[in-house]
Amino acid sequence: MSAQLIPIYDTTAPALDSYARRIDYLRISLTDRCNMRCVYCMPATGMQFMLKPELLTSEELLLVVRAAVAAGFRKVRLTGGEPSLRPDLVELVRAIKQAGIAHIAMTTNALSLQRQAQALKDAGLDRVNISIDSLDPQKFRQLTRGGSLEKVWAGIHQAEAVGLRPLKLNAVIVRGLNDDEVVQLAELTLHNPWEMRFIEVMPLTGVANVAEDGVVATAELIAQIEAVHGPMDDLGLAAADSARRYRIPGARGKLGFISAVTDPFCASCNRMRLTADGRLHLCLLRDDEVDLRAAIRRGASQREIEQIVRHAVALKPWGHGLPDGVLPTLRGMSALGG
Repeated sequence: MSAQLIPIYDTTAPALDSYARRIDYLRISLTDRCNMRCVYCMPATGMQFMLKPELLTSEELLLVVRAAVAAGFRKVRLTGGEPSLRPDLVELVRAIKQAGIAHIAMTTNALSLQRQAQALKDAGLDRVNISIDSLDPQKFRQLTRGGSLEKVWAGIHQAEAVGLRPLKLNAVIVRGLNDDEVVQLAELTLHNPWEMRFIEVMPLTGVANVAEDGVVATAELIAQIEAVHGPMDDLGLAAADSARRYRIPGARGKLGFISAVTDPFCASCNRMRLTADGRLHLCLLRDDEVDLRAAIRRGASQREIEQIVRHAVALKPWGHGLPDGVLPTLRGMSALGG
């Protein structure tokens, strides 16, 4: 997309989409590669990863971040694939914070977090979300196709020790694989001030067969937990948060339920996604994208990139097309960062 072919947007106000939602949260995929192969994220074989020249360089990525800050973005989440595979991760965190982003979070599988946590905290990382889909080491290896639950626990404890809080743990629940562990996972909040988040499996490219029969609705998860612990306290949906939150009576931590398939939260969406190859992906479950990399490599200035970012925000759809049978086909979860 050429900066000359888009409208000129007011640069004195934060970016709003056409539904008057303030879009101020950018999820940045640093790489489409991962050191695990989770069954709900990647197929076991046949993955085709981006070549290095296709990826945004760190300088290009920071140009986008500065343009996004100028457009009113205040929060960044670093994702992948697995963001810890980016060799200059600590330097990027420091530079993103210096660019004016108020809050930086990261979603990680935590395999490397025990050794990285302190450096990331010192560089300006505020907190982490950590994936933990099973508490059984053998089942964890099966779900992740080789991941180490021991390393994940080490990463969780180190993140807490260095102050990457509040700590949020993510579990994608897939029927027949780990839906029998929902209560055990929820009980992690009884004695820990964590938020355990249950995420519905999504029908993205490469794993649509898993999602077709694997979705477990939030109502079913809540029923499982309440059958053991009684009625939970409903903490509601925080502004611009994707998780509806509950608390087991007397628990130190909270539960969050992210129900993009059965109970969408599109009305409060405030996010955009930057793919590792430099596209702004307008909605997780749609294929609409705006190409920033091409503009950057043509020599576009920060101000021109800001205008393209604002245009992408204006093009953002109301919500995903799942109720109408529209399925995304362009990218898998590892290329989008969730």
